[in-house]
Amino acid sequence: MSVVLVDSGGANIGSVLYALQRLGVEATLTSDATTIRAADRVILPGVGAAAPAMARLRASGLVEVLRGLTQPVLGVCLGMQLLCTHSEEGGVDCLGVIDAPVLKLDATAGVRVPHMGWNKVTAVAAHPLCAGAAGAGWAYFVHSYAVPLCKATLATCEHGARFSAAIGRGNFMGVQYHPERSAAMGAAILGNFLGQIAA
Repeated sequence: MSVVLVDSGGANIGSVLYALQRLGVEATLTSDATTIRAADRVILPGVGAAAPAMARLRASGLVEVLRGLTQPVLGVCLGMQLLCTHSEEGGVDCLGVIDAPVLKLDATAGVRVPHMGWNKVTAVAAHPLCAGAAGAGWAYFVHSYAVPLCKATLATCEHGARFSAAIGRGNFMGVQYHPERSAAMGAAILGNFLGQIAA
């Protein structure tokens, strides 16, 4: 199986590569369209802001490439948000493959923003990504923006209000938390993405 990480400039790329290595997978970091299209699995990582990340994808000619992929695609943290239609962070249009907005977390609910640390995740829809040990548990979050509950929500988390911890539509999936830093649950999510979801 060939797995690629899209070089979107995210600061978590190294840790995602190491997490995949622990599962016995050597992934390729690339911004080459041909390599991305040919891969069996595509992961879109990201730590940072939506507008610079989308600008980088546009500059690399990857926006339409990513929109047109038919194999399983997993967005991680900011990468999940980039799968959506529009982000309040910088007021930027994103890839639009999942019909949901990205909104700033509400600090008026008496919670700290950014949301940083371990929090409970619960699956709310039957989906291969969230099967077994990946369906419920504790995961590690670092974010100030989130996808509200929507038709694509696969799992939820609560930080002041409930938001989408995982989303999915067709071959596109995403997790708001960092599976590479989420111990057993994170390994289960990556394992499901690599092994249980048909290409």
